[in-house]
Amino acid sequence: MKRMGLIFRAKANKALDRAEDPRETLDYSYQKQLELLQKVRRGVADVATSRKRLELQLTELQKKSATYEDQGRKALALGREDLAREALSRRAALQQQVQDLETQHTQLQGEEEKLTLASQRLQAKVDAFRTKKETIKATYTAAQAQTQIGEAFSGISEEMGDVGMAIQRAEDKTEQLRARAGALDELLASGALDDPSGLAKDDIQAELDRLSGGSDVELELQRMKAELAGGSAQQAIEGGQNGQNTQAQPQDTPRFDKQ
Repeated sequence: MKRMGLIFRAKANKALDRAEDPRETLDYSYQKQLELLQKVRRGVADVATSRKRLELQLTELQKKSATYEDQGRKALALGREDLAREALSRRAALQQQVQDLETQHTQLQGEEEKLTLASQRLQAKVDAFRTKKETIKATYTAAQAQTQIGEAFSGISEEMGDVGMAIQRAEDKTEQLRARAGALDELLASGALDDPSGLAKDDIQAELDRLSGGSDVELELQRMKAELAGGSAQQAIEGGQNGQNTQAQPQDTPRFDKQ
């Protein structure tokens, strides 16, 4: 089971590696950082809102405290010490609430400052990552294009491999057809196959046709030799007669039969 699990994880990792595009991974990481930055900003806004609410409450309590103090002074001036004591007691209770709110306000103000600083740092980090992301994407795209061009020129790319295989198959089929045509010609010439068109000739008929053609040539050659020989004899006779007429020597003219 461990071995099967290891094989499954290895194959799954290989499949994911083939499917992974670094550019898409970088864009996804940038998107997640933007979402985190947005959450931090919302946190800063929430803390600032809470701080502002405390400030408003403090303002109201301070106004009430001042009101109780004035009421106590007026009651004491009128000789109503009991009323003055009650007013001062309420003012003291409000002062305790004011102190608690001031403590919370100080804490919220500190948290707001921390979140604001974290937001600023995260913003700078996101900006730097975006610049680096675009640089890496451009470099990866250029490298991918160079690799594809190199593979295309070297013929090892998948597309060029398919073209090369198609050419090889076409050449193989062409050679196969040529070999088949040659084999059929040999079989027809040898008489192993019959030609239904009647145009094919066997070896004996071909030899007879060759001898017939050779005989015609020989006959024509003999005729031409005879004509040339007859022409030469006629020229010799005519030349001899002209010589005898010039010397005025009567002589019997020999007779030549034409062959």
